[in-house]
Amino acid sequence: MIVMIVAVLGLVAVIAGIKVLSIMRMIAASKPPPPAVVSTAKANSQDWQPELRAVGTLRAVRGADLALDVAGLVTRVKVKSGDEVRQGQLLLQLRDSEDIALLHQLEAAAALADVTFARARDQLAVQVISKADYDQSAADLKAKHAAVTQQEVNVAKKQLRAPFSGRAGIVTINPGAYLNPGTTIVTLQQLDPIYVDFHLPQKDLAELRTGQKLTLGLDAFPGRTFGGTVSAISPKVDSDTRNVQVEAKVPNPDRVLTPGMFASVSVEVGSKQRHLTLPQTAVVYNPYGETVFVVLTKAEADRRQAAEAAATAAANDDPPKEKQQDQRAAKKPGKGPQLPPDALVVQQTFVTTGPTRGDQVAILKGLDEGVEVVTSGQIKLKSGAPIRIDNSVQPANSPNPTPQEH
Repeated sequence: MIVMIVAVLGLVAVIAGIKVLSIMRMIAASKPPPPAVVSTAKANSQDWQPELRAVGTLRAVRGADLALDVAGLVTRVKVKSGDEVRQGQLLLQLRDSEDIALLHQLEAAAALADVTFARARDQLAVQVISKADYDQSAADLKAKHAAVTQQEVNVAKKQLRAPFSGRAGIVTINPGAYLNPGTTIVTLQQLDPIYVDFHLPQKDLAELRTGQKLTLGLDAFPGRTFGGTVSAISPKVDSDTRNVQVEAKVPNPDRVLTPGMFASVSVEVGSKQRHLTLPQTAVVYNPYGETVFVVLTKAEADRRQAAEAAATAAANDDPPKEKQQDQRAAKKPGKGPQLPPDALVVQQTFVTTGPTRGDQVAILKGLDEGVEVVTSGQIKLKSGAPIRIDNSVQPANSPNPTPQEH
């Protein structure tokens, strides 16, 4: 008897536990899901300048690694690292005392030849010497002056002078050093203006013209752009890449742009156009099309859903009886958790995207200006999902981002 009572009590306890667990599950199911944390932005209209984009490399208008073609011992270094030098300015001097001494000797011989030739000319006039002696004196005069000119060249070779105005690079040579022919002494770069070389696909050739304006962005100067113009377009398309090389000239009065830097290049083509603009992160790309998540209150979402259902029913030409049944069904409260009317939810909306510009994308169809959309946190979202907005961290939304080195 006692065993039966214990068994009955155990069974009752098990049934009660199952019932309590079921009730707890129902209570949990009746609670709305926690809102997803997202960032948002409003769609706004902006003027877009159609552009051709590329990555280019800066190049000096003039640049050279300066060297001497003779060997010698350095006696003077007249340039410092980073100096601005003028064309013809002396930069470095090799020992030339022996060359100058020889030059003076040859100049003396040339002076004597001048005197000898003058005497021979006078003597020929009175027929004291023959024409052959006169010719020999004239030839000797030319040879002596040619030797002087040759030695002046040899002396000049012991000096390094700037072939053009520009900025000197790092100088590591000091007086007393011995240089071999061809040893690089200093790099000289003319920085204002400066060239940028870049490549564009052959399909863009029809839109390219010399004189077109362009802008440069560099990661070394975030938030700053540099203007320039297209100066030359290569007449040849690379047969391997099907790209054409383009050269542009950029004013660089502050000399902050240096050869070898890379930059994002934007060439302006055509006239400005006005587009509805969003950050590219706001668009979800799917096989069936591009969508965005529009932010609405629960009440707005319900009204929009009802309007879409009515429009769909009208398009399908439902019989009046079926329409009434659909309306009655729509008025019935759902079995799921209910959100307050002012709660924020999202609705997935199809859009048609257009061109991109930096971190932005143009929306051609599907959105109105001022509509708030989700820009990050869309992974677990679906239509009707509750959200909480946190815009403390926003995704990139710059029309002219600068390239980043890694």
